[in-house]
Amino acid sequence: MATTQTVVLAERPKGDVQPGKTFEMQPQKKLSINDLKDGQALVETIYLSLDPAMRGWLNDTRSYVPPVPIGGVMRGAVIARVVASKSSKYGVGCHLYASCGWREQAVVEDKDGDVQKLDVPKGGRLTDALGVLGMTGLTAYFGIIDVGKVNRGDFVVVSGAAGATGSVVCQIAKLKGATVLGLAGSDDKVEWLKDLGCDDALNYKDADFAKRFRASTKDLIDVFFDNVGGEILDLALSRAKPHSRFVICGAISQYNSTEPKGPKNYMMIISMRIRMEGFIVFDYKDQYPAAQQELSKWLAEGKIQRKETIVKGGLGVAEKALLGLYKGTNTGKLLVEVKSEAGESKL
Repeated sequence: MATTQTVVLAERPKGDVQPGKTFEMQPQKKLSINDLKDGQALVETIYLSLDPAMRGWLNDTRSYVPPVPIGGVMRGAVIARVVASKSSKYGVGCHLYASCGWREQAVVEDKDGDVQKLDVPKGGRLTDALGVLGMTGLTAYFGIIDVGKVNRGDFVVVSGAAGATGSVVCQIAKLKGATVLGLAGSDDKVEWLKDLGCDDALNYKDADFAKRFRASTKDLIDVFFDNVGGEILDLALSRAKPHSRFVICGAISQYNSTEPKGPKNYMMIISMRIRMEGFIVFDYKDQYPAAQQELSKWLAEGKIQRKETIVKGGLGVAEKALLGLYKGTNTGKLLVEVKSEAGESKL
């Protein structure tokens, strides 16, 4: 029997994801057009999105989505190609955005609300649907504009600035007339942030980072967009202006910790009257089309750049690539190439 691969959650990790233990590859029967019902299409995954939030989905705790169950297919968004169809919406050869999870093959239905047929806009590429024009770009857009309420003349500091979301935040803030300081974990990333237009950028791994951070924030922070948490959040709190806005998008420094730590400088929230707000991009679902239109326009005009780190090797490398995400191995959007974009399959 011909098979395809699916990745399921084998056990909940304590601390870091453990390659070979946290996830398990399981073979599934390879489907064909004969397995489809009317209104269904069979797709093969081309690209799998890897995102910091995935670590939280493995914890059996209350959150904005249910935890991935033990034995369940690992959750994840993909770009897929239709290889067989009994659908009135999706013909063979078209590309889709879908939440199929970590699997090589899946069935989508016309009634699935989260499946989107992809048309690559001017200046775009297929992978943008998982990056600058996808959830990460939308997270940046709503986080800095709606939650952060960025204004011309603001001083904006972005942690995790060389990641998929942070790099777009930096550029939107510049487009809105702000001065931007980006924080990243390597000298190469610092140089890239300057190339993107950041007014300054710092490597948080430098021995004198705290001193340099204080010097670079001498005029204090209007908006802090946080993807990292931990000690960097504490430093930012110590440099906050009265009535500053702290956008809490992520806390990647704490996701794999067995003893997560909250901010020690939280009393600055009182004394500086800081508005600190978390958000989830799904809350803005009704506004996605308008935001994607503006992001697409900026991309076509060259006002926004993006970078991708694409790991090749199929589903078998996904868990190691995910572990690397939390160690900062990527610049920009992290993807796994599950199957070649150039390939053509019909079943």
